[in-house]
Amino acid sequence: MDKVAQLLNRMVADGVVSSYAVFGAVAQMRYAEAVATLDVDILVAVPDSARLDVLTPLYEYCAKHGYHAEGEAVRVGAWPVQFIPFFDALTKAALDHAETGDIDGIPLHVVRADYLGVIALSVGRPKDFARLLALIENGSVSPGTIQTLSVQYGLTAQWERFRRRFLDD
Repeated sequence: MDKVAQLLNRMVADGVVSSYAVFGAVAQMRYAEAVATLDVDILVAVPDSARLDVLTPLYEYCAKHGYHAEGEAVRVGAWPVQFIPFFDALTKAALDHAETGDIDGIPLHVVRADYLGVIALSVGRPKDFARLLALIENGSVSPGTIQTLSVQYGLTAQWERFRRRFLDD
């Protein structure tokens, strides 16, 4: 994972991305028990987001540095890395509020637990509900915080369904 962190920080320094944050299952491991995953999801802001081929400069940059595409991911060491441009107000806020941790002394930006939970709620697959429940059960995020963010991002109905199904006794 240190190679991934090095690449991401180099991409910011070289202006290929404005910012990044790990999210999805790998980010969840920062806050809850490890979960199975096959790749690393990276939320990115790109300088020229109006381009139709918004990810092309990222793939070209990676290839120039020896990291080649494998399907929709780029292989960085042992990890397939998927770059996902922020796509709505929630994912933009998740990127803007990311925390900085480190891997072997290398800074790595990671989406906060509360935003991970609300993104999971917005996606709504069974594995996303399991992730949100794990974040709540281990105390990484409170139901009140999820409710507040749900209201802010128009997910009140989804939160109420989740709360009734998984949290009400």
